[in-house]
Amino acid sequence: MRDEFDRRVAEAAAADVRLARMQFDGAGQWLTTVDQGPSGPLAAEVWVFDEDLARVLLVHHRWRGWVPPGGRVESGETPRAGARRELFEETGVEAELLPEPAAATVRSYRSDWPATLGLSFAAMASAATPLVTEAGQPAAWTSLDEEWASYFPEDASRVRQHARWLREVCGR
Repeated sequence: MRDEFDRRVAEAAAADVRLARMQFDGAGQWLTTVDQGPSGPLAAEVWVFDEDLARVLLVHHRWRGWVPPGGRVESGETPRAGARRELFEETGVEAELLPEPAAATVRSYRSDWPATLGLSFAAMASAATPLVTEAGQPAAWTSLDEEWASYFPEDASRVRQHARWLREVCGR
């Protein structure tokens, strides 16, 4: 797998993992040394909150349910760049990512796929921004007070926890 990633990508991923506010599933140990490159594929997503930090933007994936916009980081692309690209491709939203990644995780998206290092970034956007979605994958602003069905049920509490932290930091 490490041949798929150049040194710049490995360094960016390692830095993002170290900066992440939350780490889950042994994400800190997932990356080997930068000289050896990442241990497996990379994924990136964006937790986009409205200006009131009351809603999050989710997309409905065909088998993962409601999830934050995101996907696989392409060869030569940093996780941050991949997150912004996926956000735009899946929702039409262009947003500046907050400097500190929200979370780093290691998970398997399917039993026949290798485990993936995932980086979650956060952004703020107006809920009035028109959504331009991919065919067959609707997007919607969802209240943080609501439950949503997801392949990774722990994600909702992680997103809510980050929104609470942002409220404290932003004084909202």
